[in-house]
Amino acid sequence: MEQKRVVYFATARATRWDYQYSLVARLERMLERLDLGSRIEKGEYVAIKTHFGSDGAHRIVRPVFLRKIADAVKSVGGKPFVCDTVRINGWDYLEVANQNGINPLSVGCPVILADGLFGHDSVEVPSGPILGSVRIASAIYDAPAMIVVSHCKGHIEAGYGGAIKNLAMGGVAGRHRSGDWRQARGHLHAAGPEASVLRYPELCILCLQCLHVCPVGAIAEVDGTLVVDEKKCWRCGRCERVCPENAIRLQKRGQDEFQAALAEAAKAVLSTFQPGKVVFLNFALEVQPECDCMPMADTPLVQDQGIFGGDDIVAVEQATLDAINGALPLPQSAAADRGVQPGQRVLAETLGIDGQLHVDAAAAIGLGRKEYIVVEI
Repeated sequence: MEQKRVVYFATARATRWDYQYSLVARLERMLERLDLGSRIEKGEYVAIKTHFGSDGAHRIVRPVFLRKIADAVKSVGGKPFVCDTVRINGWDYLEVANQNGINPLSVGCPVILADGLFGHDSVEVPSGPILGSVRIASAIYDAPAMIVVSHCKGHIEAGYGGAIKNLAMGGVAGRHRSGDWRQARGHLHAAGPEASVLRYPELCILCLQCLHVCPVGAIAEVDGTLVVDEKKCWRCGRCERVCPENAIRLQKRGQDEFQAALAEAAKAVLSTFQPGKVVFLNFALEVQPECDCMPMADTPLVQDQGIFGGDDIVAVEQATLDAINGALPLPQSAAADRGVQPGQRVLAETLGIDGQLHVDAAAAIGLGRKEYIVVEI
């Protein structure tokens, strides 16, 4: 029987007034245990893939941690760059990153959009039976090594957003030069090549939340009616998520198919790297119920857990998800609003969507093993 995978864990608790007990110092020791020198050749470019946040969303992985990761890469001779892919217009997204403290001065290396300023720079890679192929952001495709740095939280459709979601959506280009959403990230959400955004005017109260949350300005109010520009629309589903009356809906994949598509896309991204060239750092801190791409940040569902790290994406995800779901739900949070009780799986019960599905799907297609041993740093 194959051995359980090792997952390193650095607790968020700091019980002494000593730098060595800080989470920052524990991350430094975790990076040493991950032996980056055996994974990164001198002079190799190393993508540090993270999420830049959003206007109003501030619970991202903080720059101090990104700096320590970049420093660790440089210490073994690598050339790191911190990256994400276009989620709103590229220039604006780099401004969001800077606003959230992510810039070359703070992280000690270049900060770029892996799919280019306009989200067009990508390489098509075969994926599997659900998606057929995905377009990988070119800077990630071309990088010989990668450190996947994920802020773990809830997610609009996946139920849990960790490393798999970070790669499946964030490793794929935001746009295609043709303007066809089917050649970019919207391919994951939408039900098929002709998927539309449906409007139900009789239900609409013109609260305009959908208009304000749209990242590309595809929704407008015209003579008291919502109008969606189908060519502009990315099929991200944010409009549906915020509508209080179900008056606007995306024709999207069923839950099981979407969760399996996440695993498939993540595998496609990882297929562009040689074995052993990617490590995963999951930050289970400020675990809010929504993705960092939403224009807000709710209070955390559970207390900060810590950082999980390893080179098996499934094991790291399973350990992180187990810790979050097994933690005590916090008062004055969405978990408390939903009446989640100690002993219940916090994310699954709060959001009504089980993120375990895409972790199971990733294991089923050979991305890793769910069985793990935690080694505390």
